[in-house]
Amino acid sequence: MTFSTFRTQWFSSFADVRRETLAGIVVALALIPEAIGFSIISGVDPQVGLYASVAIAIVISFIGGRSAMISAATAAVAVVVTPLVRDHGVPYLFAATILMGVFQILAAVLRLDLVMQFVSRSVITGFVNALAILIFMAQLPQLTGVTWHSFALVAGGLAIIYLLPRLTKAVPSPLVAIVVLAVISIALALPVRTVGDMGRLPSGLPSFALPQVPLTWETLRIILPYSLTMAAVGLLESLLTAQIVDDMTDTESNKRRECAGQGGANIVAALVGGMGGCAMIGQSVINVTSGGRKRLSTFIAGAFLLFLLAVAGPVVGRIPMPALVAVMIMVAIGTFSWNSIRNLRRHPPTSSAVMLVTVAVVVATHDLAQGVLAGVLLSGIFFAGKVRRMVSVARTTGADGVVYQVSGQVFFASVDRVTSAFLPEQGAPVTIDVSDAHFWDISGVGALDKIIARLRRDGSVVEVIGYNRASADLVDRYALHDKTGFELGVVPH
Repeated sequence: MTFSTFRTQWFSSFADVRRETLAGIVVALALIPEAIGFSIISGVDPQVGLYASVAIAIVISFIGGRSAMISAATAAVAVVVTPLVRDHGVPYLFAATILMGVFQILAAVLRLDLVMQFVSRSVITGFVNALAILIFMAQLPQLTGVTWHSFALVAGGLAIIYLLPRLTKAVPSPLVAIVVLAVISIALALPVRTVGDMGRLPSGLPSFALPQVPLTWETLRIILPYSLTMAAVGLLESLLTAQIVDDMTDTESNKRRECAGQGGANIVAALVGGMGGCAMIGQSVINVTSGGRKRLSTFIAGAFLLFLLAVAGPVVGRIPMPALVAVMIMVAIGTFSWNSIRNLRRHPPTSSAVMLVTVAVVVATHDLAQGVLAGVLLSGIFFAGKVRRMVSVARTTGADGVVYQVSGQVFFASVDRVTSAFLPEQGAPVTIDVSDAHFWDISGVGALDKIIARLRRDGSVVEVIGYNRASADLVDRYALHDKTGFELGVVPH
C-alpha cells in the first residue's frame, strides 16, 4: 500500500483525524451495551462479547473491504451459538469461531461475494426496514418497568441529537447527548438503569490463547454445523451492510476483501477470548451519521472501547442506559427507509410484496438470514413469472404447411405456455422457427422434444430453424429425438 493510498483510506487532514476520532468514540460507547446483551444471549460472560468487539473492530479496520463500516459481536451470530455453549461449553465456542473465520476466508477465495448480485433492491430495502424495527424493539425492555426519569432522559437525548446539529456540527450530537445525560444522571443520582446493571465489565487487557478443546474428529463434528451457519450469517449481514454503507456514502467497497477480512477478524477474536461477529448496521449508521468515512473511525471504535474496558470501566458502568437508548432510537429512525412507505403504491406490486415479506419474516423470526432468503426466493419466483409471460408462439399457415414462430425465453417456467400453443396438424408439414427464442435449460429442450414427438405421431414432417449458438449447443447435448446440425449449417429435423 502506497502512502497516498494509506492517507486516502485512513485520513487526509487534521480535520479528518478529529472527525473520525469523535465518530469512533460515539460508536465505542454504543457498542458496550450491545456486546454485553449479545453475550447474555449466548450464555457467556460479558467479557466474551466485549473482547470480541474490540478485536473485530481493530482488525477489520486494517484488512476489511469497507471503510467506516463497524464490525463487532452481533446478535445474528450470538443466537446461532447459544446451543453450542449450553451443550459443550465456551471453549467450543472459540474453536467454532476460528473455523467460522476459515470458512469466510475460503468464501473470499471462491468469490461467494458475487452472490450479492442476486439480492434485489426490494430485499435490501426490506432488510434495512426490518433491522430498523428490530433495533427499536430491542430498546423497549429498557423502557419497561422504569421511572419517569428514564423517559425524560430519552426525550432529552433525542432533543440534543436532532437539535444540536442546527447550531453546530463540530462535535457529533450523539456523543454530546451521552456525555450530558451521563453528567445529569450521576450528579442528580437519578434512579435509572446504567451500563453496569447489564453485566460485569471486564478489567484488564485480553490475552492470546488457543481454545482448550481436543483436536479430534469428534470436536470437528460438533463445531462444523455451527461454524458453517455462523460464517454464512456473518457474511450475509456484512455484505448487506456494506451495500447500505456504499449507498449512504456514495462510495464502493471491496466485497471480496470484506469476506476475507471478516474471516481474519473472527479468528483473532477467538484467540483473545471473544465470540464471533460481523458488520453491524446500527453502529455503522451511527459512525457515518457522526462523520466517519475512513478506516480510522473503525479503528478508534475498537481502540477506545479497549481503553474504556481497561482503564475507565467504573466510569463507563455509570453511563445511563437511557442515553444509549436515545442514540439507538436515532439509529432506528435514520435506518428505516421512509420512502419505501410512499413507494408501496408507486412501485410494482411484486417489488412491494418482496419488501414486505422480507420485513415480516425478519421481524417474526429475529433472523436476518431467513428474511433475506425468503425475499430472494420470492424475487426469483416473481422474476420467473414475469419472464414466463413474455413467451409467445404465433401460428401461420401457407402453401408449404404450418409455421410456428416461437419468441422469448424458453425455460422451466415457460414450457407449459409453449407446448400448449402447438396444435395437432393432421400430417401437415410443420416448421418451427426459433430465431427469436432462446433455450435456457433442459426443461426447454425437453419441451421441444415433446412437441416434435407429438407432431410426428400425427404424421407431420417437422423442421426446426433459427437456433442461436447457445440454444443449439444445449439441444445437441440433451435432445432425445434430434440434433440441430448447427456445425454443418443445416437443421435436419
